[in-house]
Amino acid sequence: MSFDTISVIGLGYIGLPTAAVFASQKKNVVGVDINAHAVETINRGAIHIVEPALDKVVHDAVTQGFLRATTQPEAADAFLIAVPTPFMADHQPDLRFVKAAAESIAPVLKKGDLVILESTSPVGATEQMAEWLAVTRPDLRFPQHGGEPDIFIAYCPERVLPGKIMQELIHNDRVIGGMTPACSAQASALYRIFLQGECVETNARTAELCKLTENSFRDVNIAFANELSLICADQGINVWELIALANRHPRVNILQPGPGVGGHCIAVDPWFIVAQNPSLARLIRTAREVNDSKPHWVLNQVKAALADCLTQSGKRADEIVIACFGLAFKPNIDDLRESPAMQVAQMIAEWHRGQSWVVEPHIAALPATLGDNAELVSREQALAQADVLVMLVDHDHFRAVDTSQVTQSWIVDTRGVWR
Repeated sequence: MSFDTISVIGLGYIGLPTAAVFASQKKNVVGVDINAHAVETINRGAIHIVEPALDKVVHDAVTQGFLRATTQPEAADAFLIAVPTPFMADHQPDLRFVKAAAESIAPVLKKGDLVILESTSPVGATEQMAEWLAVTRPDLRFPQHGGEPDIFIAYCPERVLPGKIMQELIHNDRVIGGMTPACSAQASALYRIFLQGECVETNARTAELCKLTENSFRDVNIAFANELSLICADQGINVWELIALANRHPRVNILQPGPGVGGHCIAVDPWFIVAQNPSLARLIRTAREVNDSKPHWVLNQVKAALADCLTQSGKRADEIVIACFGLAFKPNIDDLRESPAMQVAQMIAEWHRGQSWVVEPHIAALPATLGDNAELVSREQALAQADVLVMLVDHDHFRAVDTSQVTQSWIVDTRGVWR
């Protein structure tokens, strides 16, 4: 099992780190992305996303000639597909990017190649991808055809935390879901090039549901904390103190509430289970609904704070400045995908008649959906001049602020930073 050239399709928050760690092991890696800016940036030895330690690994790999990026797939021995898998308006899985990636690599496949789907996917997606490949390349034998295949196919999801991806890619165990045992063996051999954790082999369908299960479990636990924060607000109880007290129980570990749940995994994966099991996934659906509703509750808290500010300050609504702290879906990254903080900031900007400011240290410009209604400002300007503060993401940049600098009377703190 020799993998001289490895191709990674999709150079985003998972694909680029994956390409980089393979290249760090002196393997020839070709990264493929339809984003020409990303390709150009990587080929300069730089990165287009924020992830600690990634910049140096990419720079070294490009400088040493082990990593390069392109917009068109090339021949390789192994292909890893790490493209987005969003859901459609009715929460049905949208696999169009997986299909496009499969069809793009099909012309360059040769006997003996390995194709791995890493993208979070509903059960059956790997088998569907294999069918798309078979239609495009009828000259090759695929695992679903029985016997010894020409092309080996597996589903191998990542399980990493943004901000710690470069460590967790290497040290976390990896679920290996081959369409056949031989496919699993090939995939395990590939990941062992860099993996220090264990390769745990299973079949593709179980691996697919495993990834969805992991993130649904986390979503349910976050929903408990978010629902508890609503109850505490109604009862006039400090939710942060309550959770700290409850967690002193030796078998209780309640998570911290926030403005909702974001990111491409936890905010999406549970819906894949619900879509395929609508009458059975009742708890999973309810957790999603609780977390999806939290941004609207936060907006109502902001409206209440503004009403108090108007009453006590004597200002008009169009004279009030509201500053939102954070847009990313979690601390210390620049990823805005499915971000509840982004949703809250957008709703405030659309509703508020006065100025809406945003403080987000990890981006250089506001996204287009906010650009016309809000202004990106510094932490210092917001603390000095805003009337109402809304803490949405507890970046270290915000936690470093001494509470004596926070003098506003009207604060909505969804993360307990200034409690």
